[in-house]
Amino acid sequence: MKKVFLILIVILPLFLSAQTAQIKIDIDRVIGAIDPKIYGVFMEPIHLNGARLGLPDSVEFNTLYGNLYDPSSPLADENGFRKDYIDAMKELRVTNMRWPGGNYLMAYNWEDGIGPKEKRPVRINMAWGGLDNNHVGTDEWMKLNKSMGTENIVCVNLGLGTIIDAARWVEYCNYKRGTYYSDLRAKNGHEEPYNVKIWDLGNEVDGMPWELGHKNVEDYIEVAREAAKAMKAVDNTIKLVASGSSWYSTDAWDDWNRKVLTGIGDKIDFISIHSYWENSPDYYSFMGASAITFEQRIKLTANEIEAVSAVKGFKNPIYISVDEWGAFGRNFLSVLPVAQSLNSFIRHADVVKMANFTAMTSLLSSDPKRGTYKSPLFYTFKLFSNNCLGNSVDTYVTCDTFNTGKNAGIPYLDVTTVYSKETNTVFINVVNRHNTKAISSTIVNTSARFTGKAEASVISSDDLKGAFTIEQQGQYMPENKEAKLDNSGLSFTFPPHSFTQIKVSVAGK
Repeated sequence: MKKVFLILIVILPLFLSAQTAQIKIDIDRVIGAIDPKIYGVFMEPIHLNGARLGLPDSVEFNTLYGNLYDPSSPLADENGFRKDYIDAMKELRVTNMRWPGGNYLMAYNWEDGIGPKEKRPVRINMAWGGLDNNHVGTDEWMKLNKSMGTENIVCVNLGLGTIIDAARWVEYCNYKRGTYYSDLRAKNGHEEPYNVKIWDLGNEVDGMPWELGHKNVEDYIEVAREAAKAMKAVDNTIKLVASGSSWYSTDAWDDWNRKVLTGIGDKIDFISIHSYWENSPDYYSFMGASAITFEQRIKLTANEIEAVSAVKGFKNPIYISVDEWGAFGRNFLSVLPVAQSLNSFIRHADVVKMANFTAMTSLLSSDPKRGTYKSPLFYTFKLFSNNCLGNSVDTYVTCDTFNTGKNAGIPYLDVTTVYSKETNTVFINVVNRHNTKAISSTIVNTSARFTGKAEASVISSDDLKGAFTIEQQGQYMPENKEAKLDNSGLSFTFPPHSFTQIKVSVAGK
């Protein structure tokens, strides 16, 4: 009897701490096909000094130079780019890279970055400070994309730049031969055109407090419309991304998007939104309120696309490109927002067709003395980018909820489901936002039966705020577990503050 009593003492707290939930999946109710372009990255030569980093002023850091691009490094390839980053992006199966900015773009002259490197002008990085030797320009970015197997997404300067600059950049990249800029490309060693298919019409052009050459919405519409005409006069096969609002501190950001859609919706294929996870000292505000904000920005923009397209009678579909997003931090607290963001893209797979994580180099952690290593952030992104391809399907969750300030009834579980018809495989992505309690859940498929073995990959940590370290890299890989599967469905207990991906086959489909 004493032994039984001791067992009850041990297991009773587990039952008390675990909430219960139910997840219902219907693979016949398709939200939309997941576009692989949501697994893209963004790169920009951001220059940071000690003051910006909270370090001594003597500390200088650049996200590109001396980091991703470092010809002196023993890890550099023949183009000067570090192979550890290239190999990591291949492992993540990153699909595209957006460049060269970012704020940097709005004062960038692309012609500074072509030709012999020793003849390229050194410019002031007007957005971030420091000097830019322009050693990484158009041809180098193209080589980097080729080495990673990714597609180029090029942003043209509609800040301090001109329309003719944008059109000539398309000519340099895409025109075959026989014109000044196409022949210049050939002279620089690149006979064949690069055939860049997606071009951004500026970056965060509404950002008056921080952007060089910002514009009001009427001026942006005029310059973007004329730039679109000029760029397509060079290559009418390209796709264009309008600069949506990024200045969320105003109450008119959605009005910017509506007016841009109304003004140039017939010329574009995407409208961009940028959304970074908003910091908060309170755990639940950080997890919940920020998630609601992220969702609202997507939903409001999607509704505006639908409304304006209907009123204007656009024949061309317009999609959302979340071409800058992320959560800043070097600890586990920044990982769950990334999983929730990717869940948002999957949840809105019918309209979100491209996304770019900021910044590419952040996906691989780095120790100043011992090199790069893979953190929980890397593995979280990998579980999505390697596995979540196919259709986003309807998922209904019943679980306990929490409140944060203006937001009430936020589910503790954030869940999406991806179904691959080719392999008859379902991937269920679950973020347990509860800080202290595990949540037990049953998972049923209302349109088919689960079969075979259900495998769970769990990413969690007891320490939310502890910095990632290279010494602990062996502990960062997902923990593999088996989910219980019987005739009634799946059952699994999700640890507190964790991300879990369950893989299971479907019978009879």
